[in-house]
Amino acid sequence: MIQQRDLDVVVFGATGVTGRRVAAYLDDRASQTGARWAAAGRDPVRLRRVLAQEGVREPETLVADLADPGSLVAMASRAKVVLNLVGPYSLYGRPVIEACVDSGAHYADLTGEIPFMRQVVDEVDERARDAGVKLVQACGFEALPPDLAVALAAETARSRWHEPLADVELELSYTLPPGMPRPSDLISGGTFQSMAAVAAGEEDAAGLTDPAALVPDPVLASEVRRRSPIRVRPRRGTQGAVVAPMVPAAFINPAVIQRTAALSVDVRDKWVEPFAYREGVALTGPVATLPLRVAAAGALSGMQVVIGQTSRAAPAVRRRIGGVLGALLPGSGYGPAADRLEGWRWQLAVHARTTGGAGVLVRVEAEGHPGYLATARMLGEAGLMLAETGTTPDRSGCLTPATALGTRSVDRFAHARLRFAVVDDTGREDPGAMGKVRP
Repeated sequence: MIQQRDLDVVVFGATGVTGRRVAAYLDDRASQTGARWAAAGRDPVRLRRVLAQEGVREPETLVADLADPGSLVAMASRAKVVLNLVGPYSLYGRPVIEACVDSGAHYADLTGEIPFMRQVVDEVDERARDAGVKLVQACGFEALPPDLAVALAAETARSRWHEPLADVELELSYTLPPGMPRPSDLISGGTFQSMAAVAAGEEDAAGLTDPAALVPDPVLASEVRRRSPIRVRPRRGTQGAVVAPMVPAAFINPAVIQRTAALSVDVRDKWVEPFAYREGVALTGPVATLPLRVAAAGALSGMQVVIGQTSRAAPAVRRRIGGVLGALLPGSGYGPAADRLEGWRWQLAVHARTTGGAGVLVRVEAEGHPGYLATARMLGEAGLMLAETGTTPDRSGCLTPATALGTRSVDRFAHARLRFAVVDDTGREDPGAMGKVRP
């Protein structure tokens, strides 16, 4: 149990595009919850200046520098939870994780770098469990909403029909804010640099496209690959939609969701056949726009194919590609402008089917830019939940968002403008299915 800390949550890297908004969210929520939080970074003066631009006045600041391991331990020793916003995580994440495990602080980040996540599972999971520390990676748009939504579907299926899931299909749809779209609307420099780091990484990059990359059990991993291979080919969706691969990458959510299922099976101590999982972005519009939507889906699919092929190249080739990408792609500070964040509306629809043929529908509705505003809010709320005794499941180690946070408190994310609902057969929300059991 994390105790005797003077801070509930520390935001490390609060000057970045997303980090500053995590800090702003915590500052607002602190006035409602009484939570104690601080921002950490190399330069307290710059921290205060940047956060003042977000409306955060006189935040508590800590000096923490990746080049000084002692400063990271000092930071983690004061916090119940450290939210790490300094990426790419394959380059900079491990020292912060080590400091948290050594100091007994829970940890969460936004990485989608699957090979790095597998390395952490292999090398740190047992130590984190022994220390009673939750390590929660991919705790933003990738992969908190889909992970919790699928977990809710699985819990509903077990509670109502006593059956596991057989098939799950997730579709993301969104409405852009008014005005002319800009190139920086979609992906920040941090995400671009993370992609370059994965391409150049020394880890087993071939695992990037493996749906079972985070499932250590070889027998279960083999079944996941057989039942649920990752496919990036565009397809037709419901109501005339063209379904494109998930952005920024189709390889993040499946690995996290399959790890959640594996960890949940481990808790129940019995074998369950893995379910098939498929996801995508639904591109909708008038019939006249169908050729444009098909072309856009094809371009996104082609990009995912290139990522997959690069991950299977020889290490020397990957290093060269990663170096070129790192030099050419935008860096830290590049991202959506403030006036392009609030107008977004987006939804997830999870259509699940049990082994007996029963259907479960879970909907998620959210506001704000998925990657840089909604993500900041949900990570901030996750940090508050992890800091509270009794709010999350009593388990530790390398966890997923769903296994770390549980389904019982998903209504907390309404504060982050993220709303989950299980829908019954008549199309109405079924509040009785929410929050009964935690995975």
